[in-house]
Amino acid sequence: MKKLFDKVAIVGTGLIGGSMALAIKKKRLANEVIGVSRHKETLSTAKKNGVIDRGSQDLNIIKDADLVVLAAPVDTILNLAEPISKIVKPGCIVTDVGSTKREIVARLEMVFPGYVGSHPLAGSEKRGVVNAEAGIFCGTLCILTPTRRTDKQALNKIKKLWDALGARVMLLPADSHDKILSFVSHLPHIAAFSLISIVPAKYLKFAASGLKDTTRIASSDSQLWSDIFLSNPKNINTAISLLEDALSRIKTAIQKKDRKLLASILKEAKKKRESL
Repeated sequence: MKKLFDKVAIVGTGLIGGSMALAIKKKRLANEVIGVSRHKETLSTAKKNGVIDRGSQDLNIIKDADLVVLAAPVDTILNLAEPISKIVKPGCIVTDVGSTKREIVARLEMVFPGYVGSHPLAGSEKRGVVNAEAGIFCGTLCILTPTRRTDKQALNKIKKLWDALGARVMLLPADSHDKILSFVSHLPHIAAFSLISIVPAKYLKFAASGLKDTTRIASSDSQLWSDIFLSNPKNINTAISLLEDALSRIKTAIQKKDRKLLASILKEAKKKRESL
């Protein structure tokens, strides 16, 4: 069976990049999977665990790849675009897994003719290649963000890649992606970080599953999420304002001892949650 790609280069062999590399190898979608990381120990672990075939801290290792995946924080992806554009061979397809898309798509489609934006809605509060899982994308949603400039053959190949990794593929404009994700991904992280921050440390020994479940994602990487929040400020601030309004309604109902209003608010929230 013909492989989908010859050489795949994953720039950023952390949880998502490492999981992609592992899944591509397991599904035999490429003849070789190459890893790039700033950290020598990450590459050593990735090679030892069979995540990549070979790796380097030097970006030049990607020069013969026919697919490059930028699996790094948003700011890093933006900063790497220009230097990587001088290394990749003509015809190379480039994608990324950034959690916001507007800035990334605008920058990368100008320097890579074969660029297709991707965002797999998969992951964990854990980090690092040591936690990479080949099956992490199975049954998840992957959003692609093509534009009028997007090469159709490149888009088709990236669709096939995510299909093969077990994800359902959906196409959205980058702006729509960022607006939607500000509510369904970014705001929940802000809420979790905020909630755990205001609980007095001396109370934590009494915490049961409610607090633990609600704040699980507050264990996520702070640098990664700082980059995400700062790359989507308008949408996130709108979402935060609406959350503040919702909290204010509950606060008012409690202050006024308005049982009917409070029950109505909670009932509507319960109904929406159960529709997930």
